[in-house]
Amino acid sequence: MALLALMGLVLGAIGGGALGLGAGLTWLELSASGGFNGQSGSMVLLTFTPLGAVVGGLAGALLFVFFAVRDSEIALESETFRKR
Repeated sequence: MALLALMGLVLGAIGGGALGLGAGLTWLELSASGGFNGQSGSMVLLTFTPLGAVVGGLAGALLFVFFAVRDSEIALESETFRKR
């Protein structure tokens, strides 16, 4: 179960970082902020991407643990059904 949580954390962080990058670029386009000397790029890279990676990592880890627990419950129920 710990391995699944770690895998969910890594995959979620990668996916969340990518979504954070996309959300940051979308925010810049919608807010029409001026990009003076790359300030807008550093805002996306240093704000939205890490925030997305943290949220995605936590969500991925929790989701993978939820599926692991649910799968073990299903396996236990099928074993008790066979014994009857």
